[in-house]
Amino acid sequence: MSKQMPVSHMAFIRAQAGRSAELGVRLSALIEVSRAAPGCLSFSLQQSQCDSDLWLITGDWTSQQMMTAYFNSPSMEVFAELVQELVVSSLDFHTFRDVSAAQALDRCSSPIHKLAG
Repeated sequence: MSKQMPVSHMAFIRAQAGRSAELGVRLSALIEVSRAAPGCLSFSLQQSQCDSDLWLITGDWTSQQMMTAYFNSPSMEVFAELVQELVVSSLDFHTFRDVSAAQALDRCSSPIHKLAG
């Protein structure tokens, strides 16, 4: 039996102009239901201090399987509704998993370049 590895997600969600408060209210409804979902280790909603239209949702899950099951649940229909109702102007979603230093070095076959600073 393969070992289940924890995974996490980050979603950057930008509200349409003038709709940030509505977006915040709708997204905040996800907090408690998400935290109670099977396999959820943590779930949070944050608003940018510099850009009031930008929101961040983060979550940690016991496994990819549990996170996928949650994202296929009816609770996630809110994202389709927000897009259809033009409350959201963009949504940038990423999933992550932990890696060891050796795994990170192994995946980095090209040299690292400093882009700024």
